Amino acid sequence: MTLSIRVLTGAEILSAIDDLADLRMRVFAEWPYLYDGDAAYEAEYLREFVAAPHGVLIAACDGARIVGAATASPMAAQTAAFQAPFRARGLDVARLFYFGESVLLADYRGQGVGHAFFDGREAQARRCGASAATFAAVIRPADHPRRPADYLPLDGFWRKRGYAPVDGFITQLPWKDHDEAGESPKPMQYWLREF
Repeated sequence: MTLSIRVLTGAEILSAIDDLADLRMRVFAEWPYLYDGDAAYEAEYLREFVAAPHGVLIAACDGARIVGAATASPMAAQTAAFQAPFRARGLDVARLFYFGESVLLADYRGQGVGHAFFDGREAQARRCGASAATFAAVIRPADHPRRPADYLPLDGFWRKRGYAPVDGFITQLPWKDHDEAGESPKPMQYWLREF
């Protein structure tokens, strides 16, 4: 398999929405997200996210097939409700980039794609004048019954990239786990890196 990394912006992103929605549902179905997704919701969410000016999608491709993707867009382009906790902490949303999902099929992990995803998103953030980037990661208890015995958190990878969890900066995002009848809020830890 020969992997290539493509940077998509503007209308190019819209052409990849269905592939990205499928990837999100497949990868986020795994630990630690356990997400029971809906294709229609995914496509709409992604259209809103990537419609932001200066949004970017970094795609990992095996030939013409997208096997992984990561998104980012300016925090100033997010909804007022999404920006509010950052503003409350005194963070300048005009100088902040938000990194959305980073999803990669299991067979392609361990080949440097994660670094390419961060490199591409950080480059876009800098081109747009951002001085920091942030993302959120789900918090699951260590004794969760569905946690795989061999699970290795990505915290070490993120720290090596210069990101750190922001003390006490946790939000709640709702989604439906596989074993739930409906959505429930999940704690999400924000991580931040200044450039």
